[in-house]
Amino acid sequence: MLHRYPLCDSCLGRQFGGLGRGITNKERGFALKLVITMEAHMGLKKGEESQEGVLRDLAVRGAHTPASNLVGETAKDGCYICGGIMDRMGEYAAEVVRALNGYQYKTFLIGVKVSGELAEREDEVKSEFGIEFGESMKMEASREIGKLVSKATGKEVEFAKPDVVVTVWIPGPVVEVSPMPLFVFGRYRKLARGIPQSKWDCVHCRGKGCEICHGTGKIYPTSVEEIVCGPILKAAGGKETKFHGAGREDVDAIMSGTGRPFVVEVREPKIRELDLKAIEAEINKGGNGMVEVAGLRLSDRRTVRKLKEGAKVAEKVYRALVELDRDITEEGAVALGKSFNGCVINQLTPNRVLHRRADRLRLKKVYEMSVKMIDPRHLELVVRCQGGLYVKELISGDGGRTTPSVSEILGCGARCTELDVIAVNEGV
Repeated sequence: MLHRYPLCDSCLGRQFGGLGRGITNKERGFALKLVITMEAHMGLKKGEESQEGVLRDLAVRGAHTPASNLVGETAKDGCYICGGIMDRMGEYAAEVVRALNGYQYKTFLIGVKVSGELAEREDEVKSEFGIEFGESMKMEASREIGKLVSKATGKEVEFAKPDVVVTVWIPGPVVEVSPMPLFVFGRYRKLARGIPQSKWDCVHCRGKGCEICHGTGKIYPTSVEEIVCGPILKAAGGKETKFHGAGREDVDAIMSGTGRPFVVEVREPKIRELDLKAIEAEINKGGNGMVEVAGLRLSDRRTVRKLKEGAKVAEKVYRALVELDRDITEEGAVALGKSFNGCVINQLTPNRVLHRRADRLRLKKVYEMSVKMIDPRHLELVVRCQGGLYVKELISGDGGRTTPSVSEILGCGARCTELDVIAVNEGV
């Protein structure tokens, strides 16, 4: 192999990287060259003149000092595969340490991208000599840079869930820092009507700002997302946030009780250790009595998945004020509640959301409904039901798209005039 190509210790050792443990490829390559040098020297001492050529290859093409000391010749060419790059791992590590300055992290992971030219040269050698137990330059470089960065920073390499991933381009050097997202869990209460959960861009200007939206680019002045995410993003020094809610209430609905679970995902955060009590206080101050949060804690992506999956089936409790087109009696109100206890509702996607939801049939269960008569034409309902049930349509029937409905059972028109979410039991 050395007779054919000049190879540094690392690149030679890497061709046998799967053999032996507890040594670096550089040490492995040096050891191979040393053993061959000793065997060739022994052969030369026994009069085998051909061994001088072996020693010369080791000295000139292997840059092996013990062989050079015997034949008086030194390396003339750089390593065929890496061109000396594997001797510059310290430089790459120093670039990584500089790039990480300003980021807060406990664990990291190094990724390496090798140029096509370098990869092709290594593949050529592996193919020519049928290498079976080698490893790639990318793997070795990421490991060696990682060890040097860990030593310089005192931080640990983590493969499963690192706080930050650093990509190093070789030869470069180009370094890219990618902090992993930060997740903050909590519960919010929305105490005022007319506030959407997420920011709604103006449909006329698509968020750019126009006369209709008074230059704001929004349909509503603020949202739960904006009130909650702003202080978290500022504290984490991130690039942007994404708000994940366990379902959502209507814009005109109150969210009371213990609140609706949510997770704020902060992308590319520079700060990972947050004073969540202080952030909670800042959010509640900025909410001006309209939005409050509680129970902020660090979370993870698994909780986001649980929120999304649980929102479809988890139990929710609603309070609704209902206006009827005709009078009913106390007995009729009691019978109405009983008719829905344990009832399965067949619900097609409501007309009011068909523009943004697929038209499909949902089977949702009402576990319990209590009915309080305010007067013969006005009722207060408390509905405990499966997540994903559209309660306004449970009342109106939505032109027959939801059945059974309050309107259908009573045989008259029924409208929801006020809706509050009083409990979201997600179990997260």
